[in-house]
Amino acid sequence: MFQQHPQELTMQRTTRLALALAALGFSAMAHAQITVPIHSVASSDGNRSLGSVTITETPGGLQFTPALQGLPPGQRGFHVHMNASCGEGPVNGKPAPAGAAGGHLDPHGTNAHKGPNQGGHMGDLPALEVDSSGAALKPVVAPQLKKLADVKGRSLMIHAGGDNYADAPAPLGGGGARIACGVIGEPAAK
Repeated sequence: MFQQHPQELTMQRTTRLALALAALGFSAMAHAQITVPIHSVASSDGNRSLGSVTITETPGGLQFTPALQGLPPGQRGFHVHMNASCGEGPVNGKPAPAGAAGGHLDPHGTNAHKGPNQGGHMGDLPALEVDSSGAALKPVVAPQLKKLADVKGRSLMIHAGGDNYADAPAPLGGGGARIACGVIGEPAAK
């Protein structure tokens, strides 16, 4: 009868354990995600598709990875808004494109636009950078948002202007008009 040496058994067990740990590590890296289709909300554009933003759970917070084309170049205000709608609705008492999305996600009632790292609106995201060709491809991370459940059933908004993460000299960072929007739905099945 053949007998394995104790060192060989230990090596086999170590190899099996390493393979099992690698498999666990790989599955932990397969983070949950949602892909959000983004459309223009300007009436002149007729709800034109601009691409999508994929939202992924990461250890540092939700990562928003845009794959967008056709936006005005420069920095754009980028936020999660309260409601799952990109329809027309009131903004400051007047009908506006994507006004039905409501205000920035603020479940704790801070009423403060302080940016993604400062404890204000949870929906305050780092600004979206749009290159000279109108493409936005650079991911941003929102450390206040940890789980897809934090944003599911909300909307993702892109504004005409940049964002200074303050309420002065203009409210809500000076982002201005809503130019693109997408409803955040269910996580993709893995």
